[in-house]
Amino acid sequence: MSELLRITGLALADSVNPCAIAVLTMVLVSILVNNPKDKKKVLFSGLAFVAAVFVSYLFYGTIIVQLFKSMDAFLRVSSVYVNKGLALLAIGIGILNVKDYFSYKKGSFATEMPLFMRPRVKKFIQEITSPKGAFTVGFIVTLFLLPCTMGPYIAAAGTLATLSFIKIIPWLIYYNILFVLPMLAITFLVYWGFKEVDEVAGWKERNIKKLHLIAGILLIVVGILIFKGLL
Repeated sequence: MSELLRITGLALADSVNPCAIAVLTMVLVSILVNNPKDKKKVLFSGLAFVAAVFVSYLFYGTIIVQLFKSMDAFLRVSSVYVNKGLALLAIGIGILNVKDYFSYKKGSFATEMPLFMRPRVKKFIQEITSPKGAFTVGFIVTLFLLPCTMGPYIAAAGTLATLSFIKIIPWLIYYNILFVLPMLAITFLVYWGFKEVDEVAGWKERNIKKLHLIAGILLIVVGILIFKGLL
């Protein structure tokens, strides 16, 4: 039960990260510009992009877990300290997110995509014209998302490292399902016509501080509970 709460809290905090939502809206805008009347292509492109993000992050998660497992002897001796360190990482990133609520700055360290990366990402995304392109670019773009989304993932993977690899995979799958849920929701809302892409982008900009606050509070709470051994 403690693992379920721990992974759920970290994944939900990661899922409301504004930079992941911003990248998806750019993808959908690019597809709409090239296919203004083809809603199915928008749907399949959005789903392809989300699938690429899911697969990529699952791959990154297995690498992170393996890195922790390579320190197996150290973890067995110092697991308490490692857990406390991961808890402090979650709390630290949570504090940075809360800071963004009170004093927001684009490209903030560890909470948003750095400003110098954004023109390159935009260039990649503007070349998307099909679901196949969205899937391919999705793999590339995840590398640019790492600086703003990897903190909670490292904390989650680190706390799972003491489990056998067979038990870890379902947890990583569960984490990444939660991580991509908002992106899936946005894709379907646009496809069904409930929201235009511009509306989603505008909503994100209007509520970006609140998204940081929600992520920050979740990370701080989960971090404190892990630090105290309650999760």
